[in-house]
Amino acid sequence: MTVLVLVETETEAEGAAVAEVSRETLTLARALGDVHALVVGEAPPAVVEQLASYGVQRVLVAGGEAYSSYAAAAWATAVVAAVRGGDQVTAVAAAGTPRGNEVLAHVACRLGVAMAANVVSVEGDAPMTVSRQVLGGSALEVMPLADSVAVLSVAGHACDPRPAESASSPEVEALQVEVPEADLRARVVRTEPGEPDESGSLKSARVVVGAGRGAGSADGFKDLVELTELLDNAALGVSRVVTSLGWRPHHEQVGQTGSRVTPDLYLACGISGAIQHWAGMSSSKTILAINTDPDAPMVTKAHYAVIGDLHEIVPAINEELRRRRAG
Repeated sequence: MTVLVLVETETEAEGAAVAEVSRETLTLARALGDVHALVVGEAPPAVVEQLASYGVQRVLVAGGEAYSSYAAAAWATAVVAAVRGGDQVTAVAAAGTPRGNEVLAHVACRLGVAMAANVVSVEGDAPMTVSRQVLGGSALEVMPLADSVAVLSVAGHACDPRPAESASSPEVEALQVEVPEADLRARVVRTEPGEPDESGSLKSARVVVGAGRGAGSADGFKDLVELTELLDNAALGVSRVVTSLGWRPHHEQVGQTGSRVTPDLYLACGISGAIQHWAGMSSSKTILAINTDPDAPMVTKAHYAVIGDLHEIVPAINEELRRRRAG
């Protein structure tokens, strides 16, 4: 089986790199067969080297003016061209990001096949059978992909990104693609800098104070922020609903579409414990849940739980920490 992986890249302090979610996808794809990678835009040597460490055997690069900015339809044209390029691609995969899901939806439509989004595991190849998150991550659906080309996006943090046992020496080829003007009607024409991304400190924090809908509003984080300041090497992390409501910035989000954290202690305050959030913090050494609902998934999975209102419990914790520091 040959799996084509649409790779997303990002800019780090050291330069261009393969995004973590794409490295997770490469890890899953490697278990299925030979892996080819498609990079849209540019593939600097550092990116190619990283792809080699994940066992990629061939790197296709779709460049040119049409790919100077993101356009889902144009990216799909590149993916379809790679599939039809004579390499007998039997599966196409991408990270389950907004971009990955959007591009693969176009791809599946053009190929006339089904698409499985948010896949967490794959079994067999005749037909390929996948398990994927549905109903907001509250359930798993087993879905066969019996088409000639399987198209799937991989849920964030469905597996740990692991380099291959030995690096490959991939061929790097320019993918020649004719992009119709119609594919560029909807495209990114301008980007603006957002708030500073401080997820690095979140990922390395020894203690993460997690906050969910239970915070109540954008003004409900004062005590939680104070708690992070009172604790050593602590950071604030939030659930997706918090960022969706605009209460806190996205770089604080923990979960499938946010950061993955592995602190010594995770304080889950007012978080129900949806599977997407659990995917980002389940590796915490100790989990303490503070929630008014004793049956909330986070409470039932946590090592310890305090049943009550976080707006009463967290101030009490802060008061005790201040008293101990003063003493």
